[in-house]
Amino acid sequence: MFKTLIVGVSVTGQDSILEPLCFPEQPADSSSAPSLQRPGAELLVCLFCSESVPLLQKDVLLKHLLLEHKMVIADVKLVADLPKYMLYWKGRFLEQPVTDFCSVIKTNSTGPVEKQEDYFLLCDVLPEDRILREKLQQKRLEEVLEQQQKERDDISFHRLCMFCSEEFTGNRSSLLNHMAREHSFSIGLPDNIVYCDEFLDTLQSKLDNLQCLYCEKTFRDKTTLKDHMRKKAHRRINANNCEYDRFYVINYLELGKTWEEVQSEDDRELVDDEDDDWSDWQAHPVFAVCLFCDHQSETMDQIYKHMKEAHGFDLHKLRTELNLRFYQQVKLVNFIRRQVHQSRCYGCQEKFDSRATALRHIMAEGHVMKLPDMSTWDQPQYYFPTYENDALLCTLSDSDEGESDETNRGEDVPVIAEDISNLRALKQTSVLSQLLKNRSSSS
Repeated sequence: MFKTLIVGVSVTGQDSILEPLCFPEQPADSSSAPSLQRPGAELLVCLFCSESVPLLQKDVLLKHLLLEHKMVIADVKLVADLPKYMLYWKGRFLEQPVTDFCSVIKTNSTGPVEKQEDYFLLCDVLPEDRILREKLQQKRLEEVLEQQQKERDDISFHRLCMFCSEEFTGNRSSLLNHMAREHSFSIGLPDNIVYCDEFLDTLQSKLDNLQCLYCEKTFRDKTTLKDHMRKKAHRRINANNCEYDRFYVINYLELGKTWEEVQSEDDRELVDDEDDDWSDWQAHPVFAVCLFCDHQSETMDQIYKHMKEAHGFDLHKLRTELNLRFYQQVKLVNFIRRQVHQSRCYGCQEKFDSRATALRHIMAEGHVMKLPDMSTWDQPQYYFPTYENDALLCTLSDSDEGESDETNRGEDVPVIAEDISNLRALKQTSVLSQLLKNRSSSS
């Protein structure tokens, strides 16, 4: 069920964890189709009369077409340039009868003739309509690529970082790379973005309105919002929000297709052998794992209930009694997991030959809810998870969300993982090893 930990033995005989365990990955959710209509001041004209409305009020005109002229346009959201589309068909309907182009739908066809009505459907089943839609799509794509190239070449870019107010001038990539590197906030590679200024304005407006960019929840002040986005790792945009689709070039590539469909087609082109069929492959979801046994549950409520009923461990009670802040809960969970892995009772620190023996001792001696002095586990080393995909860490109560930066300053410690790609070299060059050698030679 778990990956094997890579461990080393220190001079004191205690285990030193060099690489965390890993739980199974959780499947990603799919997103909805893009919406690429760019809001503007252009007018939409009626196909049959002088009625017109701004593009932003297109639903008003579509309703007018339905009620007054019995006309329905199929898949309006897929039309790349709706004003030009409407002007084209307004001219064609002046040249030829509407029945030459549209499908006729008769309502109440089995009823009396006087109660029957004819409705007209304009759709891309008509070759002329299909060609028009494709031409508009191609022209829109050319405009987007031209705009993107201008932004790539632009050296007059000037903007402040949304998170630290550092000033950036020159090329937009300097700001986007800074936010990704320094603040773990990435909206993608600069060359994948178009209408970048408008995109950043949209994000800044949401932050100014105290709205989280990922979960889109609104908070009472900037401090609370900042703490929430940091602790919940919400420094990213919501991929399911179609408002952002128009800022990514991939959404303009093919008419009526989402970026996921475009990518999936690219993947299918790489599959040459029909025998290489992955259709029956299923990903295993991430389950929360008990602190004391291998029991797994699909929800946090179930795992908390299991630990309380099966082992007498009440994490919520400890949090309340000890008034634990968010990062203190993180360190406590990591401390208990590490002690259990090392076959040690976390309550009295007694070491045992096996994990099973240690767990029997914890239960028999009533040490389940017995914690050592806070100074023992409230240490920076326990910011590092024993299991890197520990679902329990992702759902800890964020009760201190409203506290100020001054209150949480001691907890706001950045953690940078050490490179463990070459463990042998790591052991040989370890600063700790050098200190231990110096200490042994001096004694």
